[in-house]
This record gives sequence, C-alpha cells and structure tokens, in this order.
Amino acid sequence: MRLEFMFDKILYLQPKKTPFMQKYFKYLAVSLLVLCGGLFNMAHAQLGFSIDKADEKLNTVGAAVTFTMLSPDARAGSMGDLGVSSSPDANSMHWNPAKYAFIDSDMGFSVNYTPWMRSLVNDINLANVVGYKRLDRYSAVAASLTYFSLGEITFTDEFGNSRGIEKPNEFTLDATYSRKFSEKISGAVAARFIYSNLTMGRDVGGASTHAGTSVAADVAVFYTTPLEFKSMSGGSFSFGMNISNIGQKISYSDANTVRDFIPTNLRLGPALTMDIDDYNSLTFMVDFNKLLIPTSPIYWEDSVDIDGVPVVRYGRDPNVSVVSGIVQSFYDAPGNFDDETGDMILSPFGEELREIQISGGVEYWYDKQFALRGGYFYEHATKGNRKYFTVGAGLKYNVFGLDFSYLIPIGQRNPLENTLRFSLLFDFDAFQRQNRM
Repeated sequence: MRLEFMFDKILYLQPKKTPFMQKYFKYLAVSLLVLCGGLFNMAHAQLGFSIDKADEKLNTVGAAVTFTMLSPDARAGSMGDLGVSSSPDANSMHWNPAKYAFIDSDMGFSVNYTPWMRSLVNDINLANVVGYKRLDRYSAVAASLTYFSLGEITFTDEFGNSRGIEKPNEFTLDATYSRKFSEKISGAVAARFIYSNLTMGRDVGGASTHAGTSVAADVAVFYTTPLEFKSMSGGSFSFGMNISNIGQKISYSDANTVRDFIPTNLRLGPALTMDIDDYNSLTFMVDFNKLLIPTSPIYWEDSVDIDGVPVVRYGRDPNVSVVSGIVQSFYDAPGNFDDETGDMILSPFGEELREIQISGGVEYWYDKQFALRGGYFYEHATKGNRKYFTVGAGLKYNVFGLDFSYLIPIGQRNPLENTLRFSLLFDFDAFQRQNRM
C-alpha cells in the first residue's frame, strides 16, 4: 500500500475534531516520548554490555524447530513481538488461543507473510494462514497453517563435492477450542502437528536421516475486565498466559539416540487499554517469555562416567523427560563461573532471570480504523543478545484489514533487518453486513 494513500486516509479522518485531539493531544505526545525515551535508554545501556568484559560465557537455551516461536503476524511484530494479552484478532492462535472466545466477529481469517534474511537471500520466508469461527456466544474454534521455507540449499559430501540442490522446509498444523468460563475469563486448548524436513532424506555423517515430526499442545487462559477512568470514556485491563508446545521430543535420524526438545514456552503478561474518547484509544502491553526446557550445564573437563557420558559440574543433567524438563527449567541454570579462578560470577538464580525475554509495546487506534504501533524486544546478551525496536501501522476498512511492521535491530544484525512484514485480515461479519445494505 502506498504511504501517500495512508496519509490521505489520516487527513480524511482529521475533520472529526474530538475533545481528546483538542485537549489531550500534547499529553499523549509527551507520554509516548517518555516511553520511547525509556526504551532507548534501556537499549543504550545494553549496548555497552560485553560478555568478555564480565568474563561471562554465552549459554543459550537450545531447542529444535525454533520457527514455531517466530511471530507470524505484522500486528504483534510491530509491538516487540508480543500478543498474549492484546485485544483478540484472527492471529490469536500463536499468542493466546483463549482470546478467540472474546472476539467480536463471528468468522474471519488472516494471511501473513514474512520475508526472511532479505539482505542476503530472496527465497527464505515464513507464511501463515489462520481462520476462526464462533460456535456460540461462549465458545469458538480456530485452525492455522504455518510454513517456513529455507530456500535452495546445496548439499555437499565430506570433500565439498555437490550432491544436489534441495529446498528444506518446516510446517505446523494447529487447531484450538476456546471457551468462556465467565464474562471475564476464558480458556483454550490447542493441538499442533510439527513437521521439519531439514536434510531431505540425505545421509549425514554416514547416518541415514528423515524428516522430524512431533505433536504438541497449548494451554492458555485470558482475563479481561472493563475499567473506568476519570475524564475518559473507559478502558479495560487484560491478562493472558499461554504454555505452548508441550510435546514430545524430535529426532532426524533413527541412528541418533539423542532426541531434541521442542521449544516449550511460557508466555504471560498484562495489557492496559484507555479509551480516551469515542474515537481514540491507547493500549500498553508487556509480555514475559521463558523457555521451559533444560539449560545446558557445565561439564567437568575430560571426565566421564562408566557409560562414557560427560559428568555435570554445575547445573542439571539435560537428558530428562519432557515433563521433568519443564519442571527442571525453573532451577537448572548452572550460573556463570570464571574458568581460571573458579569463582562464581553469577548465581544460578540470576541466570534463570536472564532467560526471561521481555517485550513491551504500545498501540494507538483512531476511530477503530487506523492504528500506530511501536515496541521493543529484549534478550540478555548471554542468552542470544536479541534486542530491537519495532514499528508499524494498521488500516481497517470495512471487510479488510491491513497491517505491516518494520524491525530496527540494535547492536547486531537481525534476519528481519530492512524488511517489511505484512498481514491481511478478512472479516466475514463485515462482508455480510455490507451485502445486506
């Protein structure tokens, strides 16, 4: 969509002079500047952090099929990759399927597209389609398909000779049922099939390989309640929680006895919406994420048990069941130690806190037709060091809605650098109302 059209749309709406625009605009502007300034200061402080300076080692929490954690839609992607407590929309499947029970429309769907690593290649992308249907005033169902293409990859043998070109890919199929327990709270369960074909059946290191498959489930809750504000039309407070990808480990070879965890994740956070007047609303949101899989321990050098397995020095043995891994993930961090002196640099509890990813976002709506969004994503330097700002906008016009987002990396390169992400939403209720007119 041309930017000129979007600005024309804004100018077209401008003659609706509202009390908020006349009286409170400067306060809104100041608030947004303060928020952006705070996020910038946080990011600036992190830029000066050096792992080497603190003698701290990188210890990320590793998992397979990490594409299941990627944000599929542009709305959430423009607010720091969050959405567990945002207002319900067609793309709630990924963030919190319990929100479908509170969605206003009877039926709709969304198509999402994310180019990946566009500054390097042009054939890696993430595509997603999701649809929902209300069953009654208390319940709803939804389903989605997410497809991740890794583009063309040239396979080689141990001597570097080409063994052909393949197109590895991964996808998930999801379905959920969401139901209200009261006028303020809802819950949902979701089922997921995961398919990951990275080797295309070729032999790797002399071992035969195959596509990895897994099944998983999500358990989610959503709470929302109206609020009253002085000098405002009203608002609401929401809170969401979603434990996603609770499922079996995955393997790509029958010869490999070690199976990898899929990224079981705990996501929770609040949202505060202020309806300034009949035309303007503002929402502030925060998401907290923690992977519920074991953290890699620190092993004794050149030390193995009778079975030839390395002996854990700090932390916990990661070779446990899925359920044990979920429980263990809250206390198994080894901490950080100086290799030369053996002194503790960081306690295990401190490292557990570092595994929490934080997203903060703000969303402004004018007349429920035009939206402006911004956000910030933070991950500690020893856990991946992803830090970036996001911005975006949305336009809703009768049947269709269009969202796009843009990512601004901080301190390091990002696969989404210099790329736009798009989402197209379709509202069947609005379509039917339009046809009846």
